[in-house]
Order: sequence, then C-alpha cells, then structure tokens
Amino acid sequence: MKSCESSKIPGLRCITPDVFHDFRGEFVETFSAKTYRFKDLNGEPVEFVEDDISISRQHVLRGLHGDANTWKLIHCVSGALYYVVADLRPSSPGYLKWESFALNDQNRQQVLVPAGCANGHLVLSEKCIFSYKQSQHYSGMQNQFTVRWNDPKLNIFRPVHQPLLSQRDQSAPDLK
Repeated sequence: MKSCESSKIPGLRCITPDVFHDFRGEFVETFSAKTYRFKDLNGEPVEFVEDDISISRQHVLRGLHGDANTWKLIHCVSGALYYVVADLRPSSPGYLKWESFALNDQNRQQVLVPAGCANGHLVLSEKCIFSYKQSQHYSGMQNQFTVRWNDPKLNIFRPVHQPLLSQRDQSAPDLK
C-alpha cells in the first residue's frame, strides 16, 4: 500500500493498495485493520464501523455532503468517477480548498476523507459501484450538511456541466 497526504487539506490522503495480478485476474485488499491505521487530527485512531455501497449511472452527481464527525474511506469498485473533497472546517488551514481524484476500477485508488469535509462524486462510466467505510453509523440527513455542487465560493471544476442531481442536491444552499 502506498499513501500520500494532501498538501491542501489536512488529514486527506490518497491511498493506492497493492494489486496482485495473475492469469485469473486480480486480487486487491481494500481494507485491513493491521495496515490501515489512520489517526485523526488530534492523534486519535480512526476506526470504521459501517460499510456502504452506492450504485449510480453515468452523469449522476452525488454531493457535496458531509458532517462534523465522520471520516470516510472511499473507493470505486467498478466503473469510473470524478471524486471531490472540499474542506469546510473554518479552523483548518485548508478551509474552502478542494481536491479532485479520478477513481476507477483500474487504478484502485482510495481516498481517506476527514470529518468536516464535504465530498461528492460524479459518475463518468455507464455505471459505477462506489464503496465507502464510515467512522460513524449513518444517523440520517439531519446531522449532515449539503452544499451546492457548483457553489461559486468553492469554484470546483467538474467535467460535466449538467449532471443528474437528486432533489436534495438541486436545492442545496451556497456557502455563506
């Protein structure tokens, strides 16, 4: 496993797991408590308690969503997506900065997203299966924040200009 920390957003990491290839195909370990030992910004261990999967079709954009307490470990199981993380922690030196990642079933890269950051993904392939681990159990949208996907304050580049959006994402507010 190779891991690199973001230069813009404290706590954000890009991880490239080892992939074993042979004539049958490939094997990828996407998580092991022995090797995936992450610490939060206070030095406390990040422990994952829930796994979720999202399946979407081409040009679906989900997010920008997040909450103040949940760390996420993201990866694309099948297909391809454009993944964005925006730092919305006012006390962070990375506040209002964003980074994007091309995640797909070929590069197998993963992204560790700190609590307090918004994240969103845009499906580039015909269909995409996207998996993520969470450090908190999902407790409903009342504990989450949503920011408009094209908020001018963030000025995030997207490779599709008219994505397919949920009602939640269509009506999401701009940052103040």
